[in-house]
Amino acid sequence: MAVDILLGLQWGDEGKGKIVDFIAPRYQVVARFQGGPNAGHTLEFDGIKHVLHQIPSGIFHDSIINIIGNGVVLDAIIFKKEIDGLRKYNVNFNKNLFISKKAQLIIPTHRLLDAAYENSKGDKKIGSTLKGIGPTYQDKIARQGLRVGDIVSDDFQSKYQKLRDSHKTILDFYQFDYNNLEALEKEFFEAIEHLRTFNLVDSEYFINKLIAEKKTILAEGAQGSLLDIDFGSYPFVTSSNTMAAGACTGLGIAPSHVGEVLGIFKAYCTRVGGGPFPTELNDEQGETLRKQGNEYGSTTGRPRRCGWIDLPALKYAIMLNGVTQLLMMKVDVLNAFEEIKVCTHYQLKDGSVVDTLPFDIVDAEITPIYKTFKGWNKSISEDINADSLPAELSDYIQYIESELGVPVSLISLGPDRKQTILRNSSITA
Repeated sequence: MAVDILLGLQWGDEGKGKIVDFIAPRYQVVARFQGGPNAGHTLEFDGIKHVLHQIPSGIFHDSIINIIGNGVVLDAIIFKKEIDGLRKYNVNFNKNLFISKKAQLIIPTHRLLDAAYENSKGDKKIGSTLKGIGPTYQDKIARQGLRVGDIVSDDFQSKYQKLRDSHKTILDFYQFDYNNLEALEKEFFEAIEHLRTFNLVDSEYFINKLIAEKKTILAEGAQGSLLDIDFGSYPFVTSSNTMAAGACTGLGIAPSHVGEVLGIFKAYCTRVGGGPFPTELNDEQGETLRKQGNEYGSTTGRPRRCGWIDLPALKYAIMLNGVTQLLMMKVDVLNAFEEIKVCTHYQLKDGSVVDTLPFDIVDAEITPIYKTFKGWNKSISEDINADSLPAELSDYIQYIESELGVPVSLISLGPDRKQTILRNSSITA
């Protein structure tokens, strides 16, 4: 069976958690392939809101195998808190949660380094979640990181101390206070003991065995395509490959095994932290989007920057990911607008008009060019039939489909599983 990939096409926060939960019954396996506790995948059902950071979003389905892949960076402390928060739902972790031995391990000094690096940037801060993600990926590339499999080795303590001491040297250079390290380490080693009780596997063999057994598999990404370390708005990006290609390296699967690529995007656009945002609205309309969409980070709680949908950026993400189906989220947030705008092109400083992302998007002077649509200006959150949608919304969706060249297979009208409409889609077949 092919491995389907689900990923965000914007700057993250597109609603991946809800969609994984919604389409999970089609799959026998859900596997996270990159990112770490900087992710916040929100699921809402039965009137209860759940936020997952490292655990795959299929965990609430007893029949689904959930894999934390080798491309993930794992914080044992946050993992323990997540597990403790899920125990009341009678999740059988021994049966359906598996963790790659090759996943990188976040240690306490990674988080301290994250804060030290961010503080040193002054007013040019990236907007890090301060979860230690970047420093952990740095150690991975520098070939000095610790991996989950190391926690069961006899010399784990000495490996840990060597890495910690190298971090303390850097912290001393930045004159960063780490007097709380002893308390952090106590909590860390308690969490490591907890982590040792789980299924730690050679995940590349594990997932390829499942492929050979014809299991249906969904690869779940974190963050968004425009935050990709190679193709995002560098340096205002995350530290991993958020594109479809990252599923291959983050799980150990061959490209030939990839099936559908499901691209999630909001009916408008948001961003957390610093970096370019061509369609950002620093006005009453932007504030309305924020309030209507409850746009506050599920991991950080920070208010998200809000703006109109950006088609050049979506075209870019679709091209790089090979997206086969589009899933439009938070359509109901646009209920309150009499007019809705769509960015179709950029005008650059030299007067040229393009529909591609410039290399220097961080520093380029970009003026978005908009096409205006009439809004439906009424509540649609209870409409669960594609035939009953307002004509204005249907026109909006059809225009986006025609411009992007990919069908919109699903639209979401609210946070609950039930507030979802399928449009000629095979994703729940």
